[in-house]
Amino acid sequence: MTGLRKIGTAPDGSPLMQATLRHGDETVTLLSYGCATCDWRVPLGGARVPVVLGHDDPTGYLTNAPHLGIIAGRVANRTARARFTLDGRRYDLDANEPPHHLHGGQSGTGHRNWQFDPDGGHGLRASCRIDHLEDGYPGAVAITALIRLGVDGLTYDLTARPDRPSPVNLAQHNYYNLMGGGAIWDHSARIAAHDHTPTDAQMIPTGHIEPVAGTRYDLTQTRSFATADRMRQGTDVNLVLDPDRDSAPAAEVTAPNGLHLRLWTDQPGMQLYTGGGLPGAPAQGLRPFGGFCLEPQGFPDALNQPGFPSIICTPDQPYRQTTRIQIGP
Repeated sequence: MTGLRKIGTAPDGSPLMQATLRHGDETVTLLSYGCATCDWRVPLGGARVPVVLGHDDPTGYLTNAPHLGIIAGRVANRTARARFTLDGRRYDLDANEPPHHLHGGQSGTGHRNWQFDPDGGHGLRASCRIDHLEDGYPGAVAITALIRLGVDGLTYDLTARPDRPSPVNLAQHNYYNLMGGGAIWDHSARIAAHDHTPTDAQMIPTGHIEPVAGTRYDLTQTRSFATADRMRQGTDVNLVLDPDRDSAPAAEVTAPNGLHLRLWTDQPGMQLYTGGGLPGAPAQGLRPFGGFCLEPQGFPDALNQPGFPSIICTPDQPYRQTTRIQIGP
């Protein structure tokens, strides 16, 4: 790690910190608020291409409606009607996307200032704590992210240990654009997912798991986003990752400039979002369809869908996720 410095003060009065990881000419910059990955530069042909979207002004992360670069939780994605039942007790959550709950609510991991500490020469240890009944969730939970940049790419090792049975589902929320700007339609993707979890009009899963064949979600063979989504409706879907991937990447994306993204994860699902709701803020490089998200995760609304993999963790069975991304020629 080449730098860990205070750049301001967070809303809770704690230091707002910035950290930079470096491997050769490749750099990744992170902000303590939301544990956001706010910049990633990849060398290509004598230049350094910015491959993730970020706010130019760090104060942009204090509101950050698109959730740029954050680690979302304690329960990422949507929970229907902002409530669930655990061990016979109903818990009411923050309905921050009325009438539903999204990305852990207004006090979720993307809306708090994490503690940053060095973790070796190329790594960062980020941590935060969520108290019992914050935003309605049972149990206090200690969350740690070990973020490393090296020859194998950028790795996020996420752990969360609750003090009692509690739901945890974290998702790293980078928006990628391998061209460094413009629309992402000419990026070509392959994702190892033959199924998806369809949703209703409010983006709440129906509880079914259905094939992607014949839909714009079918990226089992390499296709450009434009070819897959010919009407350019935009995609925001939880893909059910094939369990028999072995060591193959869960996702691969290539851009016309020759940059190639490969993503490995141990999670059962991955939200693919092609950025149709991004704000038009040209000064920041933001525009609809200006970036795509690949968010490894448990399934959305798993707390209300008994047929989905459970996201309940315990002190003896804490939450763990490892996601690794390589970007290069």
